[in-house]
Amino acid sequence: MSTRTQSSKSDPVIESRDQLVAPMVKGEKPVRQWRIGTEHEKFVYAKSDYHAPSYDEPGGIRDILMAMTEYGWQPVEENGNVIAMSGPDGTVSLEPAGQLELSGAPLVNLHQTCAETGRHLTQVKAIGEKFGIGFMGAGMWPDKTRQELPMMPKGRYGIMSRYMPTVGNLGLDMMLRTCTIQVNLDYSSEPDMVQKFRVGLALQPLATALFANSPFTEGKPNGFLSYRSHIWSDTDPDRTGMLPFVFEEGFGYERYIEYMLDVPMYFVFRDGKYIDAAGQSFRDFMKGQLPALPGELPLESDWIDHLSTAFPEVRLKSFLEMRGADGGPWNRICALPAFWVGLLYDQTALDAAWDLVKDWDMAGRETLREMVPELGLRAPTPGGGTLQDIAGEVLKIARSGLAARAQLNSIGDDETGFLAPLQEIVAAGKTPAEVCLDHYYGDWNKDVRNMYAVKSF
Repeated sequence: MSTRTQSSKSDPVIESRDQLVAPMVKGEKPVRQWRIGTEHEKFVYAKSDYHAPSYDEPGGIRDILMAMTEYGWQPVEENGNVIAMSGPDGTVSLEPAGQLELSGAPLVNLHQTCAETGRHLTQVKAIGEKFGIGFMGAGMWPDKTRQELPMMPKGRYGIMSRYMPTVGNLGLDMMLRTCTIQVNLDYSSEPDMVQKFRVGLALQPLATALFANSPFTEGKPNGFLSYRSHIWSDTDPDRTGMLPFVFEEGFGYERYIEYMLDVPMYFVFRDGKYIDAAGQSFRDFMKGQLPALPGELPLESDWIDHLSTAFPEVRLKSFLEMRGADGGPWNRICALPAFWVGLLYDQTALDAAWDLVKDWDMAGRETLREMVPELGLRAPTPGGGTLQDIAGEVLKIARSGLAARAQLNSIGDDETGFLAPLQEIVAAGKTPAEVCLDHYYGDWNKDVRNMYAVKSF
């Protein structure tokens, strides 16, 4: 989630719809300026007893963040608390229960992305050795109850934690017990955004299946392969889901704005503090009728904040966010951007991917999204068959897209090698979650604490 630390009184007031469209229009870039931004979260645990460290305890989350200054990172504070670190590789920030997230810098190619990932994980592992801390890549805590987890001192999290239980049953699980990998990608124009958005939404369930890595809850199998994905289905129906309107004729920036204006607000940021506006209307805000700030009109930064509070499977800001994947190990952090860059950053590949899914009906897309958390690659596609049946073809398209980019490293390798972990999953026909379940019923003797050894960086 985005991190705000200050508000500017010079920030323009929103007086027209053009200002609502502006972030999307400003996001348009020529192909040569397209970049790759990768975000990945990881669970933090004490090696001695596997507990999730609190913010303030010795060797806890604050100490971990501050130790990053040794590598040139600079602290970012909110109300006197260090809540993030800023550096050349982007921002390291805190999710609600202390999950550590790297929001990487916008990079030219996947070689740079994987190098950035490597630098970050090497740094945090070294810090972990100092404090007796480990870091685990998975989609959900395999053994923790909500009550066992701390809450980080960020103002927006307090507001969200109070509001979430009023609109869904699993929102607190989303906040406290899950981790994800995301990739942020550019577009050249409104039509280009539309095509990428549609392909991204249609194939997001395949990404969910390939990265499914959350089969345990509180020490036992939960009946799902990606319980993290299932959680989103009962978090908040106003701000999640497959967005059927994206596939309707005429979809574009204006239609997405209408959607966002209907998404209830969480907060307004003023004078370094978050003001609770949960459930209130941005439309009312634009009329000066927001109960939380009566008589005030929104600033452009308020709209930017609001755009970050919707959580559909694909999200539009000044770039497109692909949001369907569970957290995972080092090589899958690099594999997710490879998957989407291969499909979306080469026009021939993008057209081929769209041809594969363009005839799917919305009911079939919704059914696929509903079933993939439980069934993974066995989930039925709207075109007949299962995700397993199309996965090889999709990866072939992605591989061709990466090859066409011809982005080479110092020894002449292109980017196609980053797809290898996904090709292995498709060849085996087993998601990472199913591999864990096999171990659980086999050599793990039904002890999910083995996840810490298997899934740690």
